[in-house]
Amino acid sequence: MLEQLHISLTTPALLFPAISLLLLAYTNRFFSLAALIRSLSSGKEPVHQNQITNLKKRIVIIRRMQEAGVSSFALCVLCMIFIYIGMNKTGSLIFGASLLLLLYSLILSVVEIRISVDALNIHLKEMSE
Repeated sequence: MLEQLHISLTTPALLFPAISLLLLAYTNRFFSLAALIRSLSSGKEPVHQNQITNLKKRIVIIRRMQEAGVSSFALCVLCMIFIYIGMNKTGSLIFGASLLLLLYSLILSVVEIRISVDALNIHLKEMSE
């Protein structure tokens, strides 16, 4: 099957803008979360333990999202190097690994969004009481 698969240098290059924008979005999420944590720590209201647990989970997930995204980007570059030197099969395998890391990063993004929405729903419930 791999013998039939042939990718050119432009195939992994197509992912560069997408991964770059994704990493920018992940960085913005991280900065928003960091600002929220700083505001909670300097606030006068007590922070509930489940809020702290939720924020810790989200920090870990965002870090993993960023690591997977950067790793995917790095593998795209490595893939292009292997294709450039004529090692297309190796380049194709590396490109596949890059796509899997990108998929993992996107799945983590959905998980983090769900945790964030759950936290907002809890906060809205507390506000309505």
